[in-house]
Amino acid sequence: MTFYADADQFYTCTQTLFARIEEQEPGAADAILASRLVIRIRCTEPDAELTINGRQRPVHTTFGPSGLRPTLDIELPADTLHRVMLGEISLKKALANGRLKVLGPVWRATDLADLFHRGQELYHEVLHEQGLLANP
Repeated sequence: MTFYADADQFYTCTQTLFARIEEQEPGAADAILASRLVIRIRCTEPDAELTINGRQRPVHTTFGPSGLRPTLDIELPADTLHRVMLGEISLKKALANGRLKVLGPVWRATDLADLFHRGQELYHEVLHEQGLLANP
């Protein structure tokens, strides 16, 4: 059984997470702005898509399909993203075992580091608030 019941639940959690990051640490996306990246994260099980547009200030995130052409395209099952965000598996391990696929200049993914780490710090809290995790 997958962690997220459907795409709506996934989008609710990720929208809350991104809003919380922006509220608590507005500079977390500065590296994405500086690099002018457009990052698309496509998940399966459930099918969902996030696009982070670093070509405009402030960074704009689209929750659902977007017509923007990504600089960096990331594909993975939503459960893999969930486990990475919880710290249960590393990005390196997910990439090595084929659960995570990156199309585009992989080295530019480092521009996501601050945003990603801040997201990991807040992910438990968001899941708890959404009633999806017993302990924050």
